[in-house]
Amino acid sequence: RAMTSISRVSYSGRSYSGGGGGGGGKGFSSRSAFVTSSRPVSSSSTRVRTSMGYGGSGGGYGSTSGGFGSARGMAVAQIANVQCNQSLLAPMDLVIDPNIQSVRTQEKEQIKTLNNRFASFIDKVRFLEQQNKMLETKWSLMQEQTTSRSNIDAMFEAYIANLRRQLDGLGNERVKLEGELKNMQALVEDFKNKYEDEINKRANVENEFVLLKKDVDGAYMNKVELEAKVDALQDEINFLRSVYEAELCELQGQIKDTSVIVEMDNSRQLDMDSIVAEVRAQYQEIADRNRADAEQWYQQKFQEMQSTAGSAGDDLRNTKSEIAELNRMISRLQNEIEAVKGQRSNLEAQIAEAEERGELAVKDAKARIKDLEDALQRAKQDMANQVREYQDLMSVKLALDIEIATYRKLLEGEESSGGGFGSGFGGGFGSGGGFGGGGFGSGGFGSGGSAAGFRRCRQLWQRRLWRRLWQWRRRRQQLWRRRLLRWWKQRL
Repeated sequence: RAMTSISRVSYSGRSYSGGGGGGGGKGFSSRSAFVTSSRPVSSSSTRVRTSMGYGGSGGGYGSTSGGFGSARGMAVAQIANVQCNQSLLAPMDLVIDPNIQSVRTQEKEQIKTLNNRFASFIDKVRFLEQQNKMLETKWSLMQEQTTSRSNIDAMFEAYIANLRRQLDGLGNERVKLEGELKNMQALVEDFKNKYEDEINKRANVENEFVLLKKDVDGAYMNKVELEAKVDALQDEINFLRSVYEAELCELQGQIKDTSVIVEMDNSRQLDMDSIVAEVRAQYQEIADRNRADAEQWYQQKFQEMQSTAGSAGDDLRNTKSEIAELNRMISRLQNEIEAVKGQRSNLEAQIAEAEERGELAVKDAKARIKDLEDALQRAKQDMANQVREYQDLMSVKLALDIEIATYRKLLEGEESSGGGFGSGFGGGFGSGGGFGGGGFGSGGFGSGGSAAGFRRCRQLWQRRLWRRLWQWRRRRQQLWRRRLLRWWKQRL
């Protein structure tokens, strides 16, 4: 018997593989076939039992759907009648395909590329999981931010209500002060009217005083004139007395030397002394009466003028005291008015400042509320985007879970059927040169290898992979949590 072994590897540039993960994209597949044939040495026809084992045709990576698609090759064992062809007994010219090495190299490179793409896909899954955790943290922070925002709104509303109460109090105080100012202005007008009346009274009294002074001056002039007249009359009386005495002396001298005897029947005598005395007495009485009348009139006028001047002086003093009192009251009221005006200006300035502060506080609160609303809107938009990405990631994860389950079923089916793995995953998968150090199907062609060793290798690889994934995920969570806390502190 002569046995010929032919190993052939073919490369398909476009392969459509439909696996359990729904991989329908373009990909790479490799196929290795082990063909055994038997030829009898003799020319007799013999029934020979021949076994032919096929390795599993490789699985392609569908980049469109994001999943792995695989097809499983089943080990075929059959018993058939073999007809010996005499022409086949001729010696065969075995030719080794010169491109087999390059094809194997290309297969290895493509498998490495697929491994790298699978590693990048795992990194993307990790990144999306971290993004999911970050979104959950952001969502919790946004909920806390919403609570703090409500507290800030309540605080601003309380502050604005307090400012409004202060503004209302200042407005009421302003109205009260305006009423007091109006009352003060009315009092000032009343005092001004009284002051003008007193000024008019003072002017009238001064005019009366001037008139009385003129009357006093006239009375004094009359007194002087009367005194002059009295002196003139006194001189005239003295002159007449001297004249009368001289005449009397002369008459007495004339009569002394002459004697006249007059006899009258009525026996009447002329008594010149009595006549002179009588005339003197009359003139003296007239002069005394005139002097008394003049003195009485002068005293009466003088007393009247003194009483008038005294009453006018009292009125003038009273008027002066009232004017001084009014001046003091006016000055006091003016000072009070100035103080009220200053207080009013201060209150108006305080009201304006309070209104300005209130407006600034309201504007600041509105700006902060606007910023918080914008931040909340952006956070909601980011959250929506992240939720969308998370949904996409979950769909991809679901597809991957289905693909992994499909691979698991394929592997379990291969282990249970006893078939061998070909070189579909040969050459290593990942960074360590393959699962379990030698890749799938390390037991050779047709034998199927050790299922227990393969299972242990797969379990070790899965444990190591998931441990690394968990560690990396935990580190990323801690990093994002620190970043979010630092960002939130900066915002606050």
